[in-house]
Amino acid sequence: MNSAAGRGPRRPPVERIRDELRAAAGDRLAAELPRGYQRLGHVLVVRWPESLRPQFPLLVESFARTFGVRTILRHVGPIDGALRTPTVERLLDGPTETEVREGGIRWRFDAARIMFAAGNRTERVRAGRLVQPGEVVIDLFAGIGYFTLPAAKVGRAARVVAVDRNPLSVNYLEENARLNGVADQVEVRSGDNRNVDLPSGAADRIFLGYLPSAVPWVERAVPLLRPSGGWLHVHLVADARGATAEGTRSVAAAVAHSGGRLAAPTRAHAVKAYGPGRTHVVVDAHVVPGRS
Repeated sequence: MNSAAGRGPRRPPVERIRDELRAAAGDRLAAELPRGYQRLGHVLVVRWPESLRPQFPLLVESFARTFGVRTILRHVGPIDGALRTPTVERLLDGPTETEVREGGIRWRFDAARIMFAAGNRTERVRAGRLVQPGEVVIDLFAGIGYFTLPAAKVGRAARVVAVDRNPLSVNYLEENARLNGVADQVEVRSGDNRNVDLPSGAADRIFLGYLPSAVPWVERAVPLLRPSGGWLHVHLVADARGATAEGTRSVAAAVAHSGGRLAAPTRAHAVKAYGPGRTHVVVDAHVVPGRS
């Protein structure tokens, strides 16, 4: 019998680290080590409880050795303010600028200063699939290019107008457009999307990727669509019970308030959990500006 086969499947890395913690600190503290973590290139982001602080040196050494990372950041608070800045503690103080590669796209950013949500991966991928070659796209909350880059590189949009108010995000957005070879397709607008100059009546598709709710920006987006109509992709957080129905109602009401009309029934789906009893939802709405 093969000796490797006799040992059974290899245990997940965190469970092996939990064994080390158990040997050093006992079962109770070992049970408090979360299974989850997020790897962003050479940066590891963790959510260790304060109760484990005496064991942080052991955990840092174990995680760095196991995952081969240079930097470990610990989330210590909510995403801060309108610029969506993460609140982190540096446990392994290496470089925080890193790069994530996903679906053939490169995102470079500072993990200590800019949020990059692993749970939004399906939406980043979907953005590239939704966009059709030759479309004009507006991304009202572009960040470092979460939807802009897939729209330009995978969807082959003719033009993506990408807006963000965070100067650091804008710098990375411009750099990432160059890294991915789509700088000629991407027009970066720095500033508050309620005030910056945007092409009226030109967009085939608009991404509104702001949480907890981009619904207040529907009124800004609708006049930017082509007179014949186009798509809005509106992100929001809703009660987990009936989240998609709540999201659909909110977006439909906002479209009507803006003077637009729905050209077809809206589509909505859950993206991920967003805290206890709350769900991140995206609503796809085909909208014609102006009343019928």
